Amino acid sequence: MSDTGPTSPSTPAANATTGSGYRVLARKYRPKDFSDLMVGQEPMVRTLTNAFETGRIAQAYMLTGVRGVGKTTTARILARALNYKTPEIDKPTIDLRIPGEHCQAIMEGRHVDVIEMDAASHTGIDDIREIIEQVRYRPVSARYKVYIIDEVHMLSTQAFNGLLKTLEEPPEHVKFIFATTEIRKVPITVLSRCQRFDLRRISAADLVGLFTTILEKEGIPAEAEALAMVARAAEGSARDGLSLLDQAIAHGGGQVIAETVRGMLGLADRARIVDLFEHIVRGDVTAALSEFAAQYEAGANPVVVLTDLADFTHLTTRFKYIPDAANDPSLSEVERLRGREFAEGVAVSTLSRIWQMLLKGIPEVENSSRSAGAAEMVLIRLTHAAHLPSPEDAARRLADFSNGDGQRAPVPNGNGASGGGSRPVSPPQSPVNARGTEMSAPRIPAGGPTAMLQAVPNTMPRDMPLGRTQEQPAEKPVPKVPVRSLQDIVELCTQNRDAKLKALIRNFVRLVKLEPGRLDMRMTDGGPGTLPGELGVKLKEWTGIHWVVSLSKEEGEPTLVEADNNAREARLTDARADPDVAAILAQFPGARITDVRIRVTEEDENETEDLPAPATAESEEGDILPGDDIEL
Repeated sequence: MSDTGPTSPSTPAANATTGSGYRVLARKYRPKDFSDLMVGQEPMVRTLTNAFETGRIAQAYMLTGVRGVGKTTTARILARALNYKTPEIDKPTIDLRIPGEHCQAIMEGRHVDVIEMDAASHTGIDDIREIIEQVRYRPVSARYKVYIIDEVHMLSTQAFNGLLKTLEEPPEHVKFIFATTEIRKVPITVLSRCQRFDLRRISAADLVGLFTTILEKEGIPAEAEALAMVARAAEGSARDGLSLLDQAIAHGGGQVIAETVRGMLGLADRARIVDLFEHIVRGDVTAALSEFAAQYEAGANPVVVLTDLADFTHLTTRFKYIPDAANDPSLSEVERLRGREFAEGVAVSTLSRIWQMLLKGIPEVENSSRSAGAAEMVLIRLTHAAHLPSPEDAARRLADFSNGDGQRAPVPNGNGASGGGSRPVSPPQSPVNARGTEMSAPRIPAGGPTAMLQAVPNTMPRDMPLGRTQEQPAEKPVPKVPVRSLQDIVELCTQNRDAKLKALIRNFVRLVKLEPGRLDMRMTDGGPGTLPGELGVKLKEWTGIHWVVSLSKEEGEPTLVEADNNAREARLTDARADPDVAAILAQFPGARITDVRIRVTEEDENETEDLPAPATAESEEGDILPGDDIEL
């Protein structure tokens, strides 16, 4: 790495004296040539090197990747390589160690023949039409006229279509370089005309090496653990990592210390995360909650704690199958050593169960208004699950529950082991019926798990109606209308004379999913926020079962009022297309269709509701007066 500016202050004090001339690290140490891009992007550099050496230079390139991996910087370096010229070399090359005539201007984005355009602010066909008109002219001073279009996926459909012909057969002196973070939004017709390069996320180890090199040049002391934290938080983005590093330097007063970085990022100590993991796998709820409370009081974000816990779970699982993963320099010594210990002692089924529960628990904490309480509930579930057997162990215990002679095996104690020292469990006694007669015990087949059932004495009086017992009151009658659709809920409102709730459901509720005991819905604008809770209470009262009514982000079906309006419009459209109705409307100028009603026959009345009867037409002129019906 080397400085791209005219001067390179070597100490923080020198940077401070420059005042407003200070440049952030992400700009100051921006890569200038392909040797700098070798950090994490070796496949792309190798492909371009071979292409330039053999003269197989494409007319268009598509660079894609997450934010901060170097798409725009790579486009400028590529433009510099295409227009490289020195007194000794006058051809495209990837060997850019000696600055050429156009290099400085291109890297600073001010060269007249290298046009950079942001598609986010130039999305229309007029901007592309301007490019199409300019490509016919040769470059002013460089070898190629290079168009760099950033965030190309934001171009409109018309703009993409207008660019296709020029992109496929551009003049020999024109090259296109596109950059995007949303490659799936780029039309396939454009992708097929470009050479595509996927810029990979930069690994945490490479980021740590990059940060170390930069801080050595800046003369800033740093702890290895702090750099590992910044590298993990960057998530593969060099620009994000350098921005965080700038913040860490300022936060630490000219040095990068693990404790200050941890506080800046809202992280928990990695060693304490490992301690929390140990309490969970041991099933110690009290210790786990105490450790979490201590981390929370120290400033750790509950969501970050659970995320770090999931990361360590994933790391431990990787150690089981990839022992060399412990050589990652971004890992702390605690993670490396104790991760190996847990990998040897914790079963994969347990790790997988912890991982699945964390994946479900993290969004719950993120969406909760009480994140600390929600995180504690997740930890309680995790520690409780530590005592549960795996599915294989549960099946094995169930199989051992009955021996081959049909006798009941010893019952396991709470620790999962059979009660060896306790008295043997006697076989089930023959039950006795209500009259005192001994009943024969059911025969238990041998060779597999069997449910141990016993006959229940019949204590029901002879005069008791069927379905009733002395102790239990009469069950609540089942509603006349089964709840299978939103219309059924409206019918329940009608039966129970709740006109207000019926009107709210018809106007503001869009059904997403309905099953017994659960209703997922989406509310339209104007609906009261108390409607889901009120609806859940009413459904439980009317149906006798508990209902979960939740709001969904999905679009859902139209409201009942919208569905009625759509059906009415469809009937009107069908009526206008009927030749008899068309003839009537032509016969009486000014007549119009106001409604369409379907008249059913007497035979259908028992099976079909009597829907409104036939099309009506009103006329302002002629013999038909307003309100007269025309039956079809």
